[in-house]
Amino acid sequence: MRTKPIYILLAIFIAALNLRPAITSVAPLLETIQANLGMSGLTASLLTTLPVLCMGVFAAVATTIRDRIGLERTIFIALLLITAATALRGMTSSASLLIITAIIAGIGISLAGPLLSGFIKKYFPDSPSIVSVYSVSMTAGAAIASALSIPIYTSSNHNLPFTLACWAVLGVLAMIVWGTLIGRKDTGQRQMKTRLPIHNTRALLLTLFFGLMASMFYTMTAWISPIAQNLGYSKSSAALLLTVFTLVQIPVSMILPAIVARFGRRTIFLVMCSVFELAGIIMLMLHLPMMPAVICLGIGAGGLFPLALMLPIVETRTAEDAGSWSAMTQCGGYIIGAMGPLATGLLYDRFDSFLPAFVMMLFIVILMIGVQLRIGMGKRAS
Repeated sequence: MRTKPIYILLAIFIAALNLRPAITSVAPLLETIQANLGMSGLTASLLTTLPVLCMGVFAAVATTIRDRIGLERTIFIALLLITAATALRGMTSSASLLIITAIIAGIGISLAGPLLSGFIKKYFPDSPSIVSVYSVSMTAGAAIASALSIPIYTSSNHNLPFTLACWAVLGVLAMIVWGTLIGRKDTGQRQMKTRLPIHNTRALLLTLFFGLMASMFYTMTAWISPIAQNLGYSKSSAALLLTVFTLVQIPVSMILPAIVARFGRRTIFLVMCSVFELAGIIMLMLHLPMMPAVICLGIGAGGLFPLALMLPIVETRTAEDAGSWSAMTQCGGYIIGAMGPLATGLLYDRFDSFLPAFVMMLFIVILMIGVQLRIGMGKRAS
């Protein structure tokens, strides 16, 4: 029986909603986790760094598993891993257990991320703008988990295990929805194995673009608050700036894919988003008020991410190829992206100033614009 499009959209939304809380729910509680479990700063940082690295390292495995057991089943298993890892945090008694859950969650996210693009291509082959449902839901999940972690911790009488594990509820809901999909026969599944397009120039360009985009995104996510405090803002104001950076992305990621699908000219919109990021960085370098800088950075990040997800879909013709291209772009992209926050920290430790990091960010965005123009000059893959 044919599944209704609205149910497919619900499946995309609820799955994407689970792709960030395992990471962003930890960030506001890092100091508390360190104090409760006696973790060093470096070990605590692994709770947010390891999932991103896993998202890169294991993304390439997603298509192999999909070829063996099917698209929907692979996404269901990914959601199961994320849910199990999050629920295990309810037994938080050691740093090693939290590290293990970070790795398991990262593997689950790495499988679901690229295959959701293939899922969109399979059910909405002529509507790549549906990726906005994916990107908006993922951004919303990140924002909700980040914003509510401290209130939940406070209202639960400072129950850290409960605060970290409660997000498993989202995973349970997603598994209920996806459980109805894995029972259906995948008539469109291709029996031949698909390979990552590692020799395709355009796929390599998309991977580089995704990496540069992710590098800027994760650098801003990790360092906006410390940068604000370094410039004299209070902790509460710094937290507000991070929240604004995240919330601004939601309407942009909702609207922009539809505009691009309607009018085309992807390159123009890609470059425009990068220019917003460029403007935000320059404002930070000049020590101008951070709110407009953060809004510019949020607009840029909110537009670039859904377009980065959208490109493998519009460049390919089948769900299998879309999944393979997405797996490759996210595999290389997240590995590159994880280096951005690390490099920023190293530069700050070396120079005791964020100025060298701002220069690095300028270079990243300028290079990204060059890659975007190169993508725009080429032809769509056959």
